[in-house]
Amino acid sequence: LIEPGAYILYGSFLARPNDFDNHLAQRVNELADIDIFYAAGLLPPLQTAIADPSHTIFTCNSCYFTAVDRKMYDQGLLFYTPANFSQANEMFTLPYYPPYTCVVQVAPMDEHGFFSFGVSNTYCYEGALQAATVIVEVNQNIPRMPGGSEDGLHISMVDYIIEGSNSPVFELPPSPEPTEADMRMAELILEEIPDHACLQLGVGTLPNILGNLLCDTDLTDLGIHSEMFCDSMVDLFEAGKITGRYKTIDRGKIVATFCLGTKKSYDFVDGNPLIASHPCNYTNDARVISRNDNVMSINNAIEIDLFSQVCAESSGIRQISGTGGQLDFVEGAWYSKGGKSFLCLTSTFTDKNGIVLSRIVPTLKTGSIVTTPRTLVDYVVTEYGKAQMKGQPTWSRAEKLIELAHPDFRDDLIRQAQEMKIWRRTNKIV
Repeated sequence: LIEPGAYILYGSFLARPNDFDNHLAQRVNELADIDIFYAAGLLPPLQTAIADPSHTIFTCNSCYFTAVDRKMYDQGLLFYTPANFSQANEMFTLPYYPPYTCVVQVAPMDEHGFFSFGVSNTYCYEGALQAATVIVEVNQNIPRMPGGSEDGLHISMVDYIIEGSNSPVFELPPSPEPTEADMRMAELILEEIPDHACLQLGVGTLPNILGNLLCDTDLTDLGIHSEMFCDSMVDLFEAGKITGRYKTIDRGKIVATFCLGTKKSYDFVDGNPLIASHPCNYTNDARVISRNDNVMSINNAIEIDLFSQVCAESSGIRQISGTGGQLDFVEGAWYSKGGKSFLCLTSTFTDKNGIVLSRIVPTLKTGSIVTTPRTLVDYVVTEYGKAQMKGQPTWSRAEKLIELAHPDFRDDLIRQAQEMKIWRRTNKIV
């Protein structure tokens, strides 16, 4: 089915067709000039990339790096495609986009002739709709996450069906034990969340901690509109915290575009009418997000400078993850009535040489990507506190950020702020 010069789109997360990719990699000596695009690769690693480290046969590109992708990138096997997650669907409609083959892993066909995208809706429907050829790889183990929209393909849209090897569904490993800094940041955010809030939780230890803490509060009637459904959301529902009754759109529904977690999450979403799986150009559209009141967006950051520019995807020129949905939800929360976004980072980190460095810096490291611009940054949180940047001049932002820095680095940051002319003589650090 695949000829030299082909452009191939894979599904994202658990919709990536691993069996198809394995067999395509075995044809490395028969093909040439194959471009492959996907997002968020999970285990096993992309075999086409491994089969051709020189990129002469397969050039593989991802618009969001997982830990698996990052390792491949570091080995020179993978390239990055910049994109907000809300923009992923639009790529396939660009006039210069070449005719391509869309290959997606799906759940078995139901009695109505539909193949579900399972727990990985994202861009799959639009990708198939615009494709010259559509191939589905069936995995009997994929759970079905019911749709709000565009959650699967009718057999009439499919050109070829592959019966896959039914590999087990990937599960996230347990999160690391939370540190004192993680717990403190979660507690600081918890103070800002009102009754009836609509939650978006990102990936990582902190969002999981926050979800667990929310279970023990008196907060009621929370809603969820998120790109990702995760294990902590199951706990919130079972604790009686999630009803969605005060959401202004998709009322009573938990909205997400993919699910990534353990068997607990997959069992919960499988066939559950409480879930509304939408494509990422819906879940991550800031205009859609902002229609809900009291949107609370919680995400991680890697580094922030004294101008309050946030990097959440790279370390210098080294790509670590991707823009993903952070900017989408930061902007959506900004325009939501009562909305707030929280960008969270520990004040320091230890590099590979054992040197402790500040994550709050005068200017971002050379080559680091601005994931969230200072014009949209709302709350910044470290273990030393939280501060709102919205509406603040540069000198005030610098002061507030230095208060959030580790005490060992504050004097040097003040000196740097003075040199950058964003420090007033009357500034005072608590």
